[in-house]
Amino acid sequence: MRRSGLGLQALTQVVVLAAMAGATGTLHAQAPASPVATVAGLETIQLTVEASSTERLLDGTVEAVNQATVSAQTAGRVSEINFDVNDRVTEGALILRIRSTEQATGLAQAQAALKEATAREAEAQLRYQRINDMYQRRVVAKATLDEASASRDAAVARLIAARAGLDAAREGVSYTEIRAPYTGVVTQRFVQVGEAVAPGTPLMSGASLDALRVEVDVPQSVIEQARAVRKAAVYADGRRIEATGVTLFPSAEPQSNTFRARIELPRNVEGLAPGMFVKVGLIVGEADRLLVPRSAVVERSEMRGVYVVAPDGRVALRQVRLGHVRGDQVEILAGVVGGERIAVDPAAAGLKARRPAKAHD
Repeated sequence: MRRSGLGLQALTQVVVLAAMAGATGTLHAQAPASPVATVAGLETIQLTVEASSTERLLDGTVEAVNQATVSAQTAGRVSEINFDVNDRVTEGALILRIRSTEQATGLAQAQAALKEATAREAEAQLRYQRINDMYQRRVVAKATLDEASASRDAAVARLIAARAGLDAAREGVSYTEIRAPYTGVVTQRFVQVGEAVAPGTPLMSGASLDALRVEVDVPQSVIEQARAVRKAAVYADGRRIEATGVTLFPSAEPQSNTFRARIELPRNVEGLAPGMFVKVGLIVGEADRLLVPRSAVVERSEMRGVYVVAPDGRVALRQVRLGHVRGDQVEILAGVVGGERIAVDPAAAGLKARRPAKAHD
């Protein structure tokens, strides 16, 4: 006899069959309540019926929380492309450059204008101080002081305008350097080197793989239960991933009469990418379930079973029908009942079952 748990293929079959039949699965937050005991030299656990959540299995699509297309904010010709599709970029990295001859010329003019305005403002300040001193000594008329004051105020205004023009010119130059808004992966490139672009031209699209969520359509028959609980899990590649949040849209889609839901996932989930199809277990209630460790289940071709240990020490392999799988536990729908004990180690139990009856203690 060989020891076996539920493999990836068995898990996939269980989840898909449950979805096709409209069946519900379970969520379970803790291990079986009964302690491990030794019976007939074997480690066993007593089966107990436990309350666990019932979920509705639905099809969902993975999407990135942060996904965007960067566009040109100035006119020019693409001179440099540093990343392509499937390249990973970090926040702030230079992904594309637009030739900046015109913008650089505008920046130089703005810098020169600022120098001129600064010099004229300083000259106007000195002239005003001289005229003011002379006015205090009653050497010049009030009209001369007013003229110096107006010249000073005009010079200050021109200096402020020059500084604003320099900021605008610098911003224009920065528009020629396209940088990543966040860390992620390039999903699409729209331009080539040498291509002329105008403001609004799409340049490159990207998505962050650090934060993912799942979009799913929820039937109106279970929407009220889902709103009351607002919990879910995602099944992918034999794993069960607890959702960190559930957002249910307030109105149904007119064409399908289903409600859109967003299932938030933990950050940095491995093995998922935008566009993938996954199973979503939406919790809609609670029911009593019989759960056993997956390592205690024996797999022989199409047969699934567990070793039941009787109080007198007899060991027998009993076929069971499995239900939903969650982590290291699996639900048993038929074949055993609460109160019975099963062997934790199927390999050791198999050897025990082969011995003659007198060998049992």
